[in-house]
Amino acid sequence: MKQYKVGRYVFLAVVGFIIFAVGLALTKLLSNTDGILKILPYIFVGVGSGIFGGNLGTALRNKAMLKNPQAARQMEIEQKDERNQAISNKAKAKVYDLMIFVYAAILLAFALMQVDIYIILTLVAVYLFFIFANVYYLTKYYKEM
Repeated sequence: MKQYKVGRYVFLAVVGFIIFAVGLALTKLLSNTDGILKILPYIFVGVGSGIFGGNLGTALRNKAMLKNPQAARQMEIEQKDERNQAISNKAKAKVYDLMIFVYAAILLAFALMQVDIYIILTLVAVYLFFIFANVYYLTKYYKEM
């Protein structure tokens, strides 16, 4: 059975909260700056809140699993179930198909709004990364199966 640790995730949640708080403080202190210092506080807020929320949720789930080992065992069985994995993979595939069309529509909308070219080129590069990753995994899995 899997060991559910709580302390590590609580520590990481605290670190995330500190990064978040530093980001909030920097938004007030660095209000009239330019360049990277103008963006840095918002990066801290985003990364800190992500680290905080993800690790706090994991810590709470692990604490609940420690209190109820029967529920932990049932959850582990459900995660390893082939039917549930097939459903999850099918949902991911559908979301990927939807993401490709929505991302293309956003690219077109940004181009029509005449957003700066470097922003559009960055989005195009990310879009092409997803497409090439899809092609890579398709060929990889065709060779395996």
